[in-house]
Amino acid sequence: MRRPILAANWKMNKTAADAVSFAEKFLPSAGQQAAVDVVIAPPFTALDRLRGALGGSTVELAAQNVNAEPSGAHTGEISLSMLEEFGCRYVIVGHSERRAIYGESSAQVAAKAVAVQGAGLRPIVCVGETLEERDRGDTLAVVGQQLEESLAGVSGGELVIAYEPVWAIGTGRVATPEIAQEVHAFVREKLRGLYSEVADSVRIQYGGSVKPDNAADLMAQSDIDGALVGGASLEADSFSQLVSIVASRAEG
Repeated sequence: MRRPILAANWKMNKTAADAVSFAEKFLPSAGQQAAVDVVIAPPFTALDRLRGALGGSTVELAAQNVNAEPSGAHTGEISLSMLEEFGCRYVIVGHSERRAIYGESSAQVAAKAVAVQGAGLRPIVCVGETLEERDRGDTLAVVGQQLEESLAGVSGGELVIAYEPVWAIGTGRVATPEIAQEVHAFVREKLRGLYSEVADSVRIQYGGSVKPDNAADLMAQSDIDGALVGGASLEADSFSQLVSIVASRAEG
């Protein structure tokens, strides 16, 4: 059984002080989990303060984005060495908002993922279809192409995939467990073609309006190994509930 991973993506929310307050509420109930990897991706400005607030807990830090270049004239960007200094263990790349709003291509996502692995960190590579693509019946074709292009040159070791149907992100809509499992199983099969023997050990998260009231059914699916959580991760209580649900499933 793959060890589940639950990652909080705070997006452009919370100041450094807010992050510390969150940690103070979250850690007593969910800061030490033996059965699940818990990861928080705060804004860059909160990484340092949150690192200190997490102290000796088992919670890991992630970055929401990174530039593939090590340094240089890239105004407004952040490098892997900067993220390493803040103690980041994971980096989210290819989130649908980066693809749709900022025009990132799958080739750029692959370059970032390769650089992340080269620095000894773990990329969380995001893929997913829009509502229009799903309605056309193109879900598997779109996800398959994104996977192939976004994983070009990427090693199968130290890799996390996040399937995030764009139509379910922040909308309150969620893919049924059966729909999510269908795509996760497809992703797993694609990974077998790319990585053969290590494909079954790659963890695949589901992302898209994951909440405490739907998490158990999603986590019961054989190829869903955790979640990339947006809105429900902004409150310590709801994220703690999610951690408990995922941990109980793993322990049971």
